[in-house]
Amino acid sequence: MLTAGKPAGPAVRAGRNKEIPDHVLNSIPYVQMFKNGICHSGDRYYTKSIVFEDINYALLQEDEQAHIFSGWCHCYNYHSSAVPFQITCVSRYGHPDDLRRSIDIPPRGDAFDGIRAEYTEMLRDQMARGNNGIEQKRYYTFGVEADSMRQARPFLERIEADILNNLKQMGVSARPMNGTERLQTLHAAFHPDGRSKLHFSWDKIVKTGLTTKDFIAPRSLDFRQTGVFRMGDTWGAASHLIINANELNDGILTDLLNMEIPLTVTLHLQPIDQSRAVKKIKQHLTDIDGMKIDEQKKSFQNGYGMDILPPDLKTYGDAAANLLETLQYHDERLFLVTILLLHTAPTLQKLKNNVLATEGIARKYNCELARLDFMQEQGLMSSLPLGVNQVEIFRSLNTSAAAIFTPFASQELFQPGTSIYYGLNPLSNKMILCSRKLLKNPNGLILGTPGSGKSFAAKREIVNVFLITGDDIIIVDPEAEYLALAERLGGQIIKMSVSGKQYINPMDINPDYSDEDDPLALKSDFILSLCELIVGGKTGLEPIEKTIIDRCVRLVYRNYLSDPRPENMPILQDLYELLLAQKEKEAHWLATALEIYVTGSLNIFNHRTNVNLKNRLVCYDIKQLGKSLKKIAMLILQDQTWHRLTLNRAAHRTTWFYCDEFHLLLKDEQTAAYSVEIWKRFRKWGGVPTGITQNVKSMLLSPEIESIFDNSDFILMLNQSKADGDILAKHLGISDQQLTYATQVEPGKGLLFYGNTIIPFVDNFPHDTELYRLMTTRPEEMAGTA
Repeated sequence: MLTAGKPAGPAVRAGRNKEIPDHVLNSIPYVQMFKNGICHSGDRYYTKSIVFEDINYALLQEDEQAHIFSGWCHCYNYHSSAVPFQITCVSRYGHPDDLRRSIDIPPRGDAFDGIRAEYTEMLRDQMARGNNGIEQKRYYTFGVEADSMRQARPFLERIEADILNNLKQMGVSARPMNGTERLQTLHAAFHPDGRSKLHFSWDKIVKTGLTTKDFIAPRSLDFRQTGVFRMGDTWGAASHLIINANELNDGILTDLLNMEIPLTVTLHLQPIDQSRAVKKIKQHLTDIDGMKIDEQKKSFQNGYGMDILPPDLKTYGDAAANLLETLQYHDERLFLVTILLLHTAPTLQKLKNNVLATEGIARKYNCELARLDFMQEQGLMSSLPLGVNQVEIFRSLNTSAAAIFTPFASQELFQPGTSIYYGLNPLSNKMILCSRKLLKNPNGLILGTPGSGKSFAAKREIVNVFLITGDDIIIVDPEAEYLALAERLGGQIIKMSVSGKQYINPMDINPDYSDEDDPLALKSDFILSLCELIVGGKTGLEPIEKTIIDRCVRLVYRNYLSDPRPENMPILQDLYELLLAQKEKEAHWLATALEIYVTGSLNIFNHRTNVNLKNRLVCYDIKQLGKSLKKIAMLILQDQTWHRLTLNRAAHRTTWFYCDEFHLLLKDEQTAAYSVEIWKRFRKWGGVPTGITQNVKSMLLSPEIESIFDNSDFILMLNQSKADGDILAKHLGISDQQLTYATQVEPGKGLLFYGNTIIPFVDNFPHDTELYRLMTTRPEEMAGTA
């Protein structure tokens, strides 16, 4: 292979990598990459790069979009004429091994390998019709002139801090790139098929005598053909964008990047000194006025009216006058802009097809794609996020016109590793894959109307957790909807009923029950909540009653804490007898209220625990309990989960807790307060709780709901009624546009809240699978599998 690169100069050293020709290395337009991320790009020019994330620009209200656009314009106006900058948006293939590891669930030689294979096949299918392995990156590169890296560094770091602050104010997550990250980006650009990884360390530079270019360069470059080039086994084509439109739409860059083909869109921007720009435009207006006078003279000599002028001359004059007014009286600057598009493909025909598709997008916005004939090398190198522009094809644009190429569309969630699948993003058709464990607070809620897919979404997450982790899973199932799945996964199913023989002791405790010195403090809080449900009524417990209960709780655990054997664990009857032994009449009244749950017909909770709770998946079926007992059971099982959580923490084992009909725990003040307290503690102890409810109105009536929302960084919001949607929008800060994805929508569609990220999702789980039959709750489909 040959290259049109420059001949090897004195910088070429004897330690050069012999597999890569010198002319390939010399084509790469930088002198040295430093560990701190500063790059010496030649002469006296030094650059740094920032990588920034997408935001949900497309889902914002018009006023919110205007705010983002104004902030992006502010970023542009920040740069002086001495600080040119480059915006690079890259759609490229991820490394196949990384993509495979993200979704493949390896077999473990147990009874669940069939489900693992089926789930992996589903994920592969979603990947294939989703993002097709394409990942997007966005880079903001800027540079200054200096005599040395040491001199350039403080200027670059100050500019970097200001840019990061400007992006932060827009709600854009961004971070500076170090030298290794910039080299990884360059390596990916030179190996666009995604099959090669950068094997580099700074120690290797010292040991081998090579330069950083030896590690990132392609093995060959060939620019001999007109309009295309070869880079290793990859074909490429560099073009520039010609703008014919008088006004552009901010959707052009979004449409280009959503094509799901490898494509790099680069904007090089050189700010022009404001006084020089104004002077230049005034000179241009003077020239136009002179041309007008000449045309008027010609018209007069030919017997025409003085006001008859060529249309183009009038158009140019009006445009220049408007631009001058914009620069003088509005917050606008003038930029020399170069817009480049770089396509790559494995074959020449595929490359032509991709370029043709891009030309269609350009024509939609009244633009043209012009191939850089005889400048393919310059186009390729100028598309690298190095801040070097070798293509001197400029278009003068003011701030608003240049910023219309807004690099924001729809935020994505695709986290490699042990992440969970939640569907596809309907805006980009890309897979949503993320880990709740990476959130600052992994607590979550699943909200939706009946039939919206709440329990299905919970089951899909449960399956994913079960298959890819060794975590424990506990389910409180008020309607027996999770039994088939729990049974298939080998879980322990505990059927609780008044006439049953499976018991959970609400008095269970262990020495690690609380992270404070006194484990009885939290247990007392729980028993107070339990008594509140049983005997409190509408007015709740009186202060004296709370004091009596707290006193008896401390007494009832005295024997067990001094000799912690199972037979010494107290039961509800021990508390009842202690209350009878107290002198206060209120104590006797409390004991009488407890009597039905101790010696009466509802004594299901007056027994020591007699079921196996060590299975990694435990499902509590409480459907057969009456309405009053169901709420009590949910509170007890929440406490029992806390008991399990405290035991798991010592083993560094995560506990996932799913509680359906969660709104029932928030109806009463004392139980709501206790639930919130547990909700807050779960995170610190390695718990991932999830509340599931269709009764959003009841939940929102609780005074504790704000604490639940504040301590939940994960929410799946499926279909909502209009009234509930409006209320949730106020609580969660959802725009009207975002809300359309969660009101009057089909099952499996909605909004996902992941930290500060809000994205729509659609989960079209294949129906012809064993897992779907296990997870569905539609009566007609369940009947079909009977």
